[in-house]
Amino acid sequence: RFLYVLTNKNGYEISITNYGGAIAAIMAPDKDGKFANIVQGHDSIDHVINSPNEFLSTLIGRYGNRIRNGTFTLDGKEYKLNLNDGKNSLHGGHTGFHARVWDAVQPNDHELKLTYVSKDGEENFPGTLTMEVTFSLSDNNEFKISYRGKTDKKTIVNMTHHMFINLLGLVDPCPSIEDHILTVNANWFLPTDSTLIPTGEIESVNLSPLDFRKPKRIGEALAADKNKHIILGHGVDHNFVLNRETLGDMVFAGKVFEPKTKRTVEVYTTEPGMQVYTANFHDGFKGYHGITMPRRSGLALETQHFPDSPNIAHFPSVTLSPGEVYTSDTIYKFGVEK
Repeated sequence: RFLYVLTNKNGYEISITNYGGAIAAIMAPDKDGKFANIVQGHDSIDHVINSPNEFLSTLIGRYGNRIRNGTFTLDGKEYKLNLNDGKNSLHGGHTGFHARVWDAVQPNDHELKLTYVSKDGEENFPGTLTMEVTFSLSDNNEFKISYRGKTDKKTIVNMTHHMFINLLGLVDPCPSIEDHILTVNANWFLPTDSTLIPTGEIESVNLSPLDFRKPKRIGEALAADKNKHIILGHGVDHNFVLNRETLGDMVFAGKVFEPKTKRTVEVYTTEPGMQVYTANFHDGFKGYHGITMPRRSGLALETQHFPDSPNIAHFPSVTLSPGEVYTSDTIYKFGVEK
């Protein structure tokens, strides 16, 4: 279990551990060139392993997000996953990819390759899945996460990274993200039931608090606390159907801008969806440098296939068969708006 640091010529530093691919810090400059950590994480391996928020800024797999009743069927056979979110399975289970030691190779200062072999039956998923995740940081301040996977038996895969950002920089207590300005390139979102499982409907964002097609203060959406979607999500915790013409093309997914520091993050992805989550269940646990992380002090922009896809036939497929290669790419581009 080691810590690896990616750097570029502009002074950005991204620290990643091979335990769950957890990001410990992303050091990024503000409008005055002052660097601060903009990612919620932990600063010791013991704290990562024993985190009160087990998915805090980690890799997520074999299946990101929720599966209803932890149950799905492949080729007529029913599989029952471990339940770790009420009646549902969440983020691959208690010992999903976030809680595994990955083999790591760092060929240079810009790149880190993590590999993990998930055995047939691990967390009750079928098939031995070999997953390679490459993290890279370019001199254009593009942080790219690339996933490549192969299986020996038909299975389901939905990889993501659960990075929590706060563009104000981490101070104690970690400040609210309500004044961050968010744009999401999506005309549609997935409504959920009270357990945050999609109903199967695809609803327009038009006239809803979840309309981020034009830049909007996150707090404005959170303030709509009489809206049924905000009530069910305990805030924003929704999967957006990204505007795209062809499945698998890299498209602009969204952007966050912080008005005081002028820091920005743009997100580009090949995935069909992006879960936007406003840390509604953060409860003031301690993280990086002992900093307290209260409710709504982080923002997760998780690119992925849709939650509960194995059980909703009209959602894009998450099935991976032998001979196929699972591919997914996401870029987080950091910047400062003058």
